Amino acid sequence: MKTIKNIKVNNLDKEIKLITLSDPKTYNSLSTVTLKSLLIVLKKLNKDTTTKVIVLDADGKGFSAGHNLKELKSFKKKNQYKKLFNLCSEVMLEIVEGKKPVIAKVHGSAFAAGCQLVASCDLALSTNDAMFATPGVNIGLFCSTPMVAVSRKVSKKRIMKMLLTGDPIDAKFAKEIGLINDYFKKQTLDKEVLNLARKIASKSNLTIKIGKKAFYRQSEMSLRKAYRFTSKVMTENMLSVDAKEGITAFIEKRKPRWKNR
Repeated sequence: MKTIKNIKVNNLDKEIKLITLSDPKTYNSLSTVTLKSLLIVLKKLNKDTTTKVIVLDADGKGFSAGHNLKELKSFKKKNQYKKLFNLCSEVMLEIVEGKKPVIAKVHGSAFAAGCQLVASCDLALSTNDAMFATPGVNIGLFCSTPMVAVSRKVSKKRIMKMLLTGDPIDAKFAKEIGLINDYFKKQTLDKEVLNLARKIASKSNLTIKIGKKAFYRQSEMSLRKAYRFTSKVMTENMLSVDAKEGITAFIEKRKPRWKNR
């Protein structure tokens, strides 16, 4: 086990890495220290050739309360706020633009920037009693950066209600609106997350990398431009060794032997 300033990294499986937010005294708040550590770890794992899937977990009673309000209150200069919010955005972008699929494993509460973190992950599973919120409006600080990630997973009127009221939603509703994929009992969440991660890890790493990158790029394009772009992506993908192996294996009714090239 490795620990760097509020972040732990473990091998969940041979090709699956577990990142754990480990600052339970602050409800795993996304302080400057925690965000810097998380960014370092994410960058390292995105470059690691043995890692195929990343799972993001948290210690203590809940996933994350968002930014550390005591830290925010201690700031005296505008530039200090700007640096923190830019750092947080950089972490979210590293998750979205990184080469590896990231699964959020959520328990307790994921509020404000913590909810942003969940929404930024490619997939999210939670306990059935997990809660999600963008409650900044309650303290006079609109959740402007969290809404970037959440509004890309949830329809406009639903995220606007969360943003304007600050009210929390439960796991069942979070699934209904697309913020998370599914929820489970506490005692089965570990198994469900591992099963999902293993299924993804069993695929061609190259193909997953190509697909993840293309998914987020096309989602911001017009329909016509998206089809032109993805047609080009599929053409390049078809020239890979793994695409040829995958098709051959399917025809021969056997498991593919991925080369990741």
